[in-house]
Formats: sequence, structure tokens, C-alpha cells
Amino acid sequence: MAGWALLHGGFALVCALTGVPLLYRATEPGPVGLDWLVVAVASCAAATVAAEAWKGARPGTRLLLRTACALSAVSAFGLLMDMITLAVSQRVDSAVAAVNHALGMLGVVVLGAASRSGASRGPTADRGSSVAPRRIRLAAYLGTAAFVPYAAMKATWALGGTFAGLDGAQVLAISRRNGASGLWLTLESKGLDATALLAVLGVLLLFGLTRPWGLTFPRWTPVLHGRRVPRWLPLAPALVGAATLAPYGVIGAGYLALGSAGVLTVPRGDFPTESDTLLVSWIGIGAFAVYGVALLLAARSYWLRTRPAAV
Repeated sequence: MAGWALLHGGFALVCALTGVPLLYRATEPGPVGLDWLVVAVASCAAATVAAEAWKGARPGTRLLLRTACALSAVSAFGLLMDMITLAVSQRVDSAVAAVNHALGMLGVVVLGAASRSGASRGPTADRGSSVAPRRIRLAAYLGTAAFVPYAAMKATWALGGTFAGLDGAQVLAISRRNGASGLWLTLESKGLDATALLAVLGVLLLFGLTRPWGLTFPRWTPVLHGRRVPRWLPLAPALVGAATLAPYGVIGAGYLALGSAGVLTVPRGDFPTESDTLLVSWIGIGAFAVYGVALLLAARSYWLRTRPAAV
């Protein structure tokens, strides 16, 4: 934790002193003054390490670490979008922001683990494979169902059909104009939308967190078959996805609600009318919101079901 605090805090301090913004809203840089928030979170973690080394764990240490973990998640917001942008165009909107997102996610993992250290005393035993509670499985079903309209919309365009005033050829031309990679354009030209494929992988991850078979390697890996999957392997992408999609979807749904009510004007973008823009946005943002929340709940359930238990 001390190493992460020095790395992220030092990086943020240099950016703050040189006037380089760390936080962005879409592609627009935020105020440089917000860089000091990142410095404060890292400094808080470093001070906690020093205090524990000097006087041992204090009653408020765990609460302080959890607060710092939540604030570090703010820095991690956008990491998934960076990864998708990198896959689409082999670049990111801001290299500095991408590094901040990655360090923020590392902070979430480090601070989260530190806040739970010492919670179990004495010998430990693995809780073993178990099915997630019924409410978590229901959330997984809802998260999957939310992607059905999204996948249908993307498949319509990928196969050359027309939806929301745009046909497949226009969507392909827009992707090319926006700097999509050759692989991305090749998939779309063959009727395969890359984001729909990513949604399929996301659904597999979601159910892997809720079912016992998601905790061991499958039969088609003879060397690893039957061995337990390390906890961090599904939790790492789950944390990245949940930290981005849940707030992005929920906040975006609120914005679209205001736009649909006429309180705000939603830019048309590449669509013929504002109604078309709202329709497509509701399908995409709605899927992100429901799936993001479901992934967050499933990741938490997986964390609790697979953590070592005192015996």
C-alpha cells in the first residue's frame, strides 16, 4: 500500500504542480485543482501506513481506508472506456488520464484489501465453490436481459439494416471517420460488431461470478482442469467494469431522463433527429446501467463467498 501511495501521490503531485489535469469529463479536461484530491487520497493512505507502523492499527483505520478506497474509485472511473478506445483506435484520448485511471483501480484493490486485513483471526479455510444467493442470480439475469436490445441494435447495423435513421453503411463510415482500427472495421464489415462481442464476454463474466463452474478451470484445459481460479482473475475485470459502467450508466440515465423530459437539449450527434439520439442512447446507457449494477453486486457476492473463513 505504501508503494502505491508514493507512486500515485507522486504522479498526481507532479501533474498538479505542472498544471496537467488528471480528471476528464468525456474528452474535456477537468479543473487542475481536482488533482489535489488524488494527492490527498494517496497522502491519507501513506499516513495510515505510517501510523500503523508507529502505533499499530487504530479503531478508525478501517473506516479511513474504506473512504480512501471509495475516493480512489473516482480516479479509476473511465478505465474501461480507455481500454475500449485503445482497442478501437490503438490510442487513448489522454495518456495522463489513462495512467491515472489505472493507478486509481490499483488503489481500489490495494486499499480494499488493506481495509479487510486482520478481519479474520486464527487458521483459515476456503469456503469452497458455492452458488450466489437467489437475488444475485436474479440481478445477473436482469443484467443479461438489458443487453438484448443493445445486441439487436448493433446486429441490425452490422448486417446492413437500418435503425434510428442510420443504416449499416453509414455506421461503418462513422466508425472509419472516428478513427476505428482496421480490425474493428473488418469485424463490422463482416457483420460482427465488436461491442456486441464484448457484451457477450461481459455476460460470461457476470455468470462466472455467480455459478460454481466460474470458480474452477473448465475441462478443455487439461493441465489446469479442476484447479481453483485465483480470486483476482475474475475480480480484476469485474472491478474495472463495475467501477466504470455502474456510475456511467446510472448518471447517464439521469441525464437522458432530463433530456427526454425537455429539461436539457441532447445533441443529435450523427443521428437525423433528437428522438433517434435518445432512442439509441437509452438502449446503450440502459444496458450499461443495469449490467454495471448487476456486475457490482455479483463481484461483491463472489468476494464474500470466496474469501478465507475462520475455522
